[in-house]
Amino acid sequence: MSEQPLSQPPIAARRPSPRTHHGDTFLDAYEWLRDQAAPETLAYLRAENAWTEQQTAGLAPLTEELFADMQARTQETDLSVPSHTTHPSSSGSATSWWYYTRTVTGQEYEIHCRVQAPADRMPEVTAGTPVPGEEIMLDENVLAEGQEFFSLGAFAVSPNGRLLAYAVDLTGGERFTLYFRDLTTGALLPESVDDITYGIAWAGNEHLLYARADESWRPHQVLRHRLGTAADADPVIFTEPDERFWLYLDNSRDDRFVVLSSASKLTGECHLLDCADPTGEFRLVAPRRDGVEYSVEVAGDRLLILHNRDGADFALAQAPLEATGDAEWTPVLPHRPGVRLTGVDAYAGQVVVQLRRDGLTGIHLIPRDSAGDLGTGTDLTFDEPLYAVSARGEWDWDTDTIRLDFTSLVTPPTLLEHDLRTGARRVLKRRPVLDHPVHGPYRSEDYVQTRTWATAEDGTRVPISLVHRREVPLDGSAPALLYGYGSYEISIDPTFSTMRLSLLDRGFVYAIAHVRGGGELGRAWYEQGNRLHKRNSFTDFIACAHHLVAEGYTAPDRLVAEGGSAGGLLMGAVANLAPEAFAGIHASVPFVDALTTILDPSLPLTVTEWEEWGDPLHDPEVYAYMRGYSPYENVTEQRYPAILATTSLNDTRVLYVEPAKWIAALRHSARVDPSRLLLRTEMVAGHGGVTGRHAGWREAAFEYAWLIDAATRSRHPVTEA
Repeated sequence: MSEQPLSQPPIAARRPSPRTHHGDTFLDAYEWLRDQAAPETLAYLRAENAWTEQQTAGLAPLTEELFADMQARTQETDLSVPSHTTHPSSSGSATSWWYYTRTVTGQEYEIHCRVQAPADRMPEVTAGTPVPGEEIMLDENVLAEGQEFFSLGAFAVSPNGRLLAYAVDLTGGERFTLYFRDLTTGALLPESVDDITYGIAWAGNEHLLYARADESWRPHQVLRHRLGTAADADPVIFTEPDERFWLYLDNSRDDRFVVLSSASKLTGECHLLDCADPTGEFRLVAPRRDGVEYSVEVAGDRLLILHNRDGADFALAQAPLEATGDAEWTPVLPHRPGVRLTGVDAYAGQVVVQLRRDGLTGIHLIPRDSAGDLGTGTDLTFDEPLYAVSARGEWDWDTDTIRLDFTSLVTPPTLLEHDLRTGARRVLKRRPVLDHPVHGPYRSEDYVQTRTWATAEDGTRVPISLVHRREVPLDGSAPALLYGYGSYEISIDPTFSTMRLSLLDRGFVYAIAHVRGGGELGRAWYEQGNRLHKRNSFTDFIACAHHLVAEGYTAPDRLVAEGGSAGGLLMGAVANLAPEAFAGIHASVPFVDALTTILDPSLPLTVTEWEEWGDPLHDPEVYAYMRGYSPYENVTEQRYPAILATTSLNDTRVLYVEPAKWIAALRHSARVDPSRLLLRTEMVAGHGGVTGRHAGWREAAFEYAWLIDAATRSRHPVTEA
């Protein structure tokens, strides 16, 4: 911030640039901000940061208080429950290891460890106590030392347990450098591979496959690296030419195969590489068919195929290990409308199916006999009315137990062990929530979680999950935060947040609007909120806001909203459509210049997004529809609530220029107190924001302080245009 107080916010120069499509011309006044390297662009972003810092200076004590809350409730020195893996060797012997991570008070990142012990005896590990025989495989704190940004993008131990491959990003641009470490000596191998993206897979113990992205930041090639050779000689072994498709790499549970998935938003296909022949060819499991998605789980002597060939909510089939087409698929679980199958893990004695039903996640277990054939399955049940549960993929094929991650709006993340033979269940670990110096110990019974339903403008019932302290009056006087996302069939489940307690203990109601475009109620729920139905996401959210007011949870001048990325598009759209419904809106890395981005196939990710949003470049109907809701183009001269937009300069998913243009347009047209219209840009970070847990807490504390301020002061005065 400058030494002299700023008398007014920065005003971006207006340089109208015409954009014409399908007979419509839009004059884009702020497209010049796209030039990231231009000194005037960087100067503008820094000026906005200075303005935000000045206007929020009064929130510094509350921000520090919130940061202290988060730190006080967190057990900083902690460790995960060890997970078992057996590593075979070429001599026929095997070593048994338990893997875990731990954190240390005052340090930002995780330490990855392992200890050798028999498979049937989990080592006794206690936070803060040295584990006898511990090997530190990787200390992220050491790697991050002296760096402004650090992200670990890959971490994979070789099948024999002797080598570690890991990848590091130091800018936030989601481009990684791959390294190898000898776990026997701890030495870093002299070779590295630059410019890889997410996804690596060992093919035996001497070869590693990795993905590389094209100019549009799309993983489109798989390369093979042989240890001991120069990376610039790595051959390309697979290329995906269709710009709609991304490549994903993984290993089968038994490390016999590399599974390569090539998928667009609505179509997919899978290939298998036999790790016994790492320089061989991938085998196609079934050719792609437009609109058909499938995934593959290697299940011993057969494949399990999760697919939507027979229905939108997916079915489960099995096929021979050597299958090369879907004619060889035979049903295991048929398609059932409203029961969305989302994942499958196979073990010697059981198949674990993950699903969604009635807006909640679920687990379905199918027993296998000694021949590997599948029997009749059963659903697991849980006591709470709202929850999220998922199965962790165990690496031991012959396991008798599986681990379940369970949480709810009032139950901290809990790791359960479920016995596949007896059905017995026990808690292995529940994330500690330490006593707060003012609010005392955390007790779930002090809070109420519930589900209520809003009615959208077309009559559709939209679920809302919410939580608040038991004593909060439901007479409209409570402040409330409504969160939403609503894209890509991604579900925002009712999960616990330690940081959220800082809001709840200050009298907030916290609500999640499960709007269409997400996956909470199955594939149809998603399809009703994408492409030419996208407006449903926005009107659903507004209906949820009105419902919270009508039911006495809050009032419009005490209701704030939050969403990020595609949820930031939601924030921008509802700000235009119903500004009177909210006291404040926080849009994080917001996709608010959606039409400009989706019109330009040279920009990162655009072509792959056409199946989500439609193709406005070639389809005039899609263009007109997006033109009608894209937040940037639809800023008008009306009253707006307080708005905070946060972004990162190195974000490759939603470019910083989108919120920068949006805020500039709002400054020009919106009737809002200039002190309540803010842009904050992290100058060294990516789509996920800052890294390091303390930095993350500080970022969250600032955002919460702003939201609390917006919700607990009266409606701000409006500057007339």
